[in-house]
Amino acid sequence: MTKTVQKAGVSGSSRRQLLKLSGAAALLAAARTAFPSGAFAQEAGPEIKGTRLGYIALTDAAPLIIAKEKGLFAKYGLPDMEIAKQASWGATRDNMALGFKNNGIDGGHILRPKTHLYSTGKVMQNGQPLPMYTLLNLNEDSQGISVSNEYKDLNVQKDASALKAAFERKRAAGKELTAAMTFPGGTHDLWIRYWLAAGGIDPDSEIKLITVPPPQMVANMKVGTMDCFCVGDPWHEQLVNQNIGYTALTTGELWFQHPEKILGMRADVVDANPKATQAILMAVMEAQIWADKMDNKQELADIVGRRQWFNVPVADIIGRLKGDINYGNGRVAKGTNLYMKFWGEGGAASYPWKSLDTWFVTENIRWGKFEPTLDIKALVEKTNRSDLWSEAAKTLGVANAPKGDSRGVETFFDGVKFDPAAPMDYLKALKIKRIA
Repeated sequence: MTKTVQKAGVSGSSRRQLLKLSGAAALLAAARTAFPSGAFAQEAGPEIKGTRLGYIALTDAAPLIIAKEKGLFAKYGLPDMEIAKQASWGATRDNMALGFKNNGIDGGHILRPKTHLYSTGKVMQNGQPLPMYTLLNLNEDSQGISVSNEYKDLNVQKDASALKAAFERKRAAGKELTAAMTFPGGTHDLWIRYWLAAGGIDPDSEIKLITVPPPQMVANMKVGTMDCFCVGDPWHEQLVNQNIGYTALTTGELWFQHPEKILGMRADVVDANPKATQAILMAVMEAQIWADKMDNKQELADIVGRRQWFNVPVADIIGRLKGDINYGNGRVAKGTNLYMKFWGEGGAASYPWKSLDTWFVTENIRWGKFEPTLDIKALVEKTNRSDLWSEAAKTLGVANAPKGDSRGVETFFDGVKFDPAAPMDYLKALKIKRIA
């Protein structure tokens, strides 16, 4: 710079002014290094100032709500972010297809398998694929399977086999059997199918599986239209508090530290807005870190329970959020490890492990949602953007962040193991399934 100044014949006063400016620039550069993505996020320039993300009234949507309530989206340069309640998972799908530019949504809190179901067009109108990315895992555990008080004397828990004879008697009396989940091929569909099948009950031929939006589960069981259901919290606690049914098991008892909801976004929006995507990721990840602290659980429940978010009493949220499980049939467990995990050690609960996507795709092959010839690895590679998570974690300075694609072999409550390196071996070993 000195040589340039001399050649240009800059006067002494101009030279001093230039040196002052250079010093200010150095100071600004140092500040940016210290705060790479916080105070200077707007200056760094996300391509957009915000978009609209959807959510369903389930506790695992909390990181999106907290990121909005705590000003984290604005902190990272996205002051115009909208977090919009969706009526059902079907409405979420339809609004995702519209996109924000057409008054829909560009992403949000969704069931993890939806990325695969949307991207392949399996659940889309006219089978039209909607390319999607899984950006991060919003939470682990804290869903549940509850049954009607009609079966209270059976004290059904992880082993569903006691229901088999009861269901047979009910069918023999000419009554319909109904199990509810929230979206075909979604997590709740797969949890209740796995549980019933492990108990020797075919979820397709021995009971009718229906789709019910999460906020309507309790009301439907109250009027006697279902025998059991699978959904996330806070609806099990509400069921118990209203003495309508009881929880057989939480899904953490079915598969401990299982993945659940994700932050998923339209691939075209992510591809067109890489800086904004990183800002969204960092805001939500910071919210996950906050939400994972036990000292923040009460405030978390207070916030999401508000009318504009869930409109649910805090008493229906706080217990299971902290690992206190009132199953509703005399069983109460305090201080368990079955609470909802948002972040984990080094972000392990947030990281979108590709091996976990592999299980969801494999399980949907099991029940006929995908063909057995589907290239599982190719679909997972196409939709899972763990690279973007890792980039955001590096910018945030996350210590001991996960690396690699696999969490290893997974073990379910019935002793069945899933090796993501050999998914077809897993399928072959299962007794009840829709494929040969």
